[in-house]
Amino acid sequence: MAAREQWGTRAGFIMAAVGSAIGLGNIWRFPATAFENGGGAFFIPYLFALLTAGIPLLIMEFTMGHKYRSAAPRTYSKLNKNVEWIGWWAVAVAFVISTYYPVIIAWALSYTVFSFNLSWGADTEAFLFNDYLQLAAPGQFGGMTIGVLIPLIIVWAVALGILFKGVQRGIELANRIFIPTLVVIFLIICIRAVTLPGAAQGLQAFFEPDFGALTQGGVWVAAYGQIFFSLSIAFAIMITYSSYLPKKSDITNNAFITGFSNSSFELLAGIGVFSALGFMAQQLNVGVEEVVAGGVGLAFVVFPQIISEFPALSGLFGVLFFLSLALAGLSSLISIAETYIKGLQEKFGWTRGKAVGIGGGAAALCSLIFATRGGLNFLDAADYFINQFGVALLGLVEVVLIAWVLRKLPEFQQHANAISDIRLGGWWKVCLGVITPIVLGYMMIDLFLQNILKQFDTENGNYAGYTDGFIFASGWAVALAALVAGIIMSFIRWKGLSKEEAE
Repeated sequence: MAAREQWGTRAGFIMAAVGSAIGLGNIWRFPATAFENGGGAFFIPYLFALLTAGIPLLIMEFTMGHKYRSAAPRTYSKLNKNVEWIGWWAVAVAFVISTYYPVIIAWALSYTVFSFNLSWGADTEAFLFNDYLQLAAPGQFGGMTIGVLIPLIIVWAVALGILFKGVQRGIELANRIFIPTLVVIFLIICIRAVTLPGAAQGLQAFFEPDFGALTQGGVWVAAYGQIFFSLSIAFAIMITYSSYLPKKSDITNNAFITGFSNSSFELLAGIGVFSALGFMAQQLNVGVEEVVAGGVGLAFVVFPQIISEFPALSGLFGVLFFLSLALAGLSSLISIAETYIKGLQEKFGWTRGKAVGIGGGAAALCSLIFATRGGLNFLDAADYFINQFGVALLGLVEVVLIAWVLRKLPEFQQHANAISDIRLGGWWKVCLGVITPIVLGYMMIDLFLQNILKQFDTENGNYAGYTDGFIFASGWAVALAALVAGIIMSFIRWKGLSKEEAE
């Protein structure tokens, strides 16, 4: 067998882990979530969630990957052969995400080019949906959108090329370039944003605390949800990455550095975004709350409006902003794809090139669906359901299984403490065995009730107002398919292992 790959340095691993956490969503999800849930007061439940769920879960997944030296499927198989399907379920969720995620990166690349001459014009909303995406009705494909297809091909060519090179010469090297570049670019954007007229108004809206919000359970749930989704927990990434760690690696320190680095970037994003939103509000003579938007609307509708209004060098800052989105997305896409590439290598004994070609190639072909005129609708439904009923549900199953069914926390605690400076105590087991399952359990019950009851709500209807048929085919069916695929994969015999390992 070839020598097992590993990170060249500890810094290389941390950059890769942080790169997987800092994705497109961090730039727009955190600022909007904080603003909607108490402003500055939101940082209290956010920090609490980071320390009681985010970092403890990172430590657990780092320990699992490091102890068993395998991707998620084989790690779970080593835990107990009857739970291998959970590892494949996580890999299947990652595969689904990797089919639509590169399309958003392709949009960012396109908008990087559009920024040179502010091609979006005065009506940025009409430009995005009508001129660029040429959006079709939900459920319709409507043919390919060439303006999305070309940058999508570029995104996949870069991502698969890096993955083909392996861990040190591909993933680690790419993140050593991407992450520092991303941070420098975003620092430049933030420095420019805070010097704009009205920036103080935006920052006041972002940081002004509403302590009354802390009495609302939904605010605390939102904090846990933000931490959970932003750290790339529970869909195989951190288990896979930590499997490449050298045997003498400080697990708890790595987890704390990764968690706080990600949160620091989210705070930086919030400062930059709300400074710009304050500028926009002053230009329109309205309150900041009237220009706040979430999701793609903030990145591809509101921000082009803001960039167009910049008093100087608007094209340059447009290029920097959308290039930062593309870099953040690429680093995350590479980490997501690595989960199933390594899983396939271990399961079938394939070479890395074959696993990249088949696994990455299949994801690239599937992503063409989201490059059609109806792609945004398919993307919106798939993203919502695979995150809520894939990633979040996986996290709940994972922590209950490890803490209560298999009772592996003491064993993992011993493994981490043997090689780490920050030793784990009872707080770690309480966080994972009590706090996290309760919060995630509440989140999942609430989500299921919300989405099932919407089927019978004739006034408000389904998520985003989609029809029952579209929601089932593009949402529920996608989330269910990931679970079924995981179960099916667990029944296939391990071909990449020796007879002794297979037994």
